[in-house]
Amino acid sequence: MKKKIKNILNKKRKSRIVSLTAYSKNIAEILDKYCDIVLVGDSMANVLYGHKDTHKITLQNIIQHTLSVKKGIKKSLLVVDMPKGSYSNKRLALKNARKIMNLTRCDAVKIESNNKNFSIIYELVKAKIPVMGHIGYTPQFQKKFKIQGDSINAINKLLKEALTIEKAGAFSIVLECLTPKASKLITNNLKIPTIGIGSSSNCDGQILVTDDMLGMSGFYPKFVKKYALLNRIIEKAVKKYTREVKLKKFPATKNFLNGRKY
Repeated sequence: MKKKIKNILNKKRKSRIVSLTAYSKNIAEILDKYCDIVLVGDSMANVLYGHKDTHKITLQNIIQHTLSVKKGIKKSLLVVDMPKGSYSNKRLALKNARKIMNLTRCDAVKIESNNKNFSIIYELVKAKIPVMGHIGYTPQFQKKFKIQGDSINAINKLLKEALTIEKAGAFSIVLECLTPKASKLITNNLKIPTIGIGSSSNCDGQILVTDDMLGMSGFYPKFVKKYALLNRIIEKAVKKYTREVKLKKFPATKNFLNGRKY
């Protein structure tokens, strides 16, 4: 774990950090070949469970999916989102973070900032639990989407927040939906890596929700590039299967078991 985090820290201003989300072993196995960081994100609320926000995902949901993802990870740093309400005070945060770490054997947890919970990051790090921070648009705490850092005053506040998170001991920080000017200033002033999502190419690395970039989620804001249209590929396969079942073309003779093993 320490080696993996050290590798991420060493990438600051040297090479781009590649990050994506995973919720299952099969996807994790693919991502692990290419990603520096794999995040079990609370975005599963939208992607897998059809919720309008991330607020209803439970600690047990997160742990269950992480157990699956962990089976597909060999080299990537595995980070787990702490769901809303699971770190509302120091005692609860420490209890739940330990539970996540102990049950899943992940490498770190991620906490969204509300500009007040810096001491929680400090307590977790003091307990030897690595923490990734998260500022800008924080879905657990903000009801309406808004671009962050669109004024000098807002940028300075974000920089102060990021520096405080770094001082609290976080090893990296997600910058979500920041203006290019804000992300550049923060990235240049932090010693720890910044991972951007909708925050320009000024960050040390990038993260996207895997289902978004594969064209599977139905959620495609401007900052998401669709690298594939898997929804169309899957639909085409399902239509072909449906047609073959109705025409009795499947299963064909070659698909019969005839008493043999699989």
